Amino acid sequence: MLALAATLAVPGAVHAQLQGGPEWDKEARNPTSLPSITPSNQNATLDQLNKILQASQLSPTDRTFYLSVRAFLNSRLGREADSRKDIAEMGRVAPQTWPIMLWSTMPGLAGGGDRAAALRTLDYGLARKPNDSWLLVAQAQVLMQIADYTKASTVLDGALAAAGGQVDRRLAAFYRGHAHFNLGEYQPAADDFEASLEGLTTAKTRINGDLWRYAAQVHTKQDARGVLAKDIGNENLYEWPGPIAKFLLGKMPAGELEVAAESDETAKKTNGKCPAAFFVGMEAVRRGDKQRAREQLQLAQARCPTASQYNWAASSELKRL
Repeated sequence: MLALAATLAVPGAVHAQLQGGPEWDKEARNPTSLPSITPSNQNATLDQLNKILQASQLSPTDRTFYLSVRAFLNSRLGREADSRKDIAEMGRVAPQTWPIMLWSTMPGLAGGGDRAAALRTLDYGLARKPNDSWLLVAQAQVLMQIADYTKASTVLDGALAAAGGQVDRRLAAFYRGHAHFNLGEYQPAADDFEASLEGLTTAKTRINGDLWRYAAQVHTKQDARGVLAKDIGNENLYEWPGPIAKFLLGKMPAGELEVAAESDETAKKTNGKCPAAFFVGMEAVRRGDKQRAREQLQLAQARCPTASQYNWAASSELKRL
């Protein structure tokens, strides 16, 4: 059954993202922190959500979070009119931020296996607010979970065109970089990851885009290691995922990176072994060691959930080795 005790802690994290925290425009929330909805528990889950949403003391952020989950579940159960009503209620409760909430929840819920329900729910959102950049990015993330990178790229073109601010543009550029990367379009991917760094001034906020730009530049004429060194080579890289950058810069052996991925508290909370395996594989690609690259990318596939960008990228790279 759904562990709503754990779920109750989620809206606080969403609130930080809605306020524009340093990492909020980089990654959708960890899908494992979202409700696990299966055919055997979905009716009980709906009952629990109904009870939660009857509470009058819920903040707008909390209420829109639970409404978004219920909208997804209603669509999954074939209750499309109720799903649309939940989306409409989200718009009433939080008229400015409800699309961001759907972006925050739908890709993770889709990662549980029902991408069609997530896409329908996002379609209901787009019917209320056509061409919204956040909703389009969420749609593209779900499309990339089913490896439809061509359509995702087109959707993200629209998201970039519709972006109304720097944060929106960074988000859309970051995910379009992933679409290009998985299509084997490495220079456009590197350019998009570069664009996703616009306005970010600290190593902590830049490192995720820096690492993905490195992965793309491995396949281009650019010096991936040199670009990374120029951007963050002099920073303190002890805080995760800093050790990944240290490894890529030749300042840490792979064995030490693996230890960090298993022992660092932040790494343990965020499945650090997943990106560690992926970037060890990409460094092997840079060096032309196909066997090592294949071993590590297969390990990344095993370690990273299907909703993860690292899983998509590892699968795409393995097809091209």
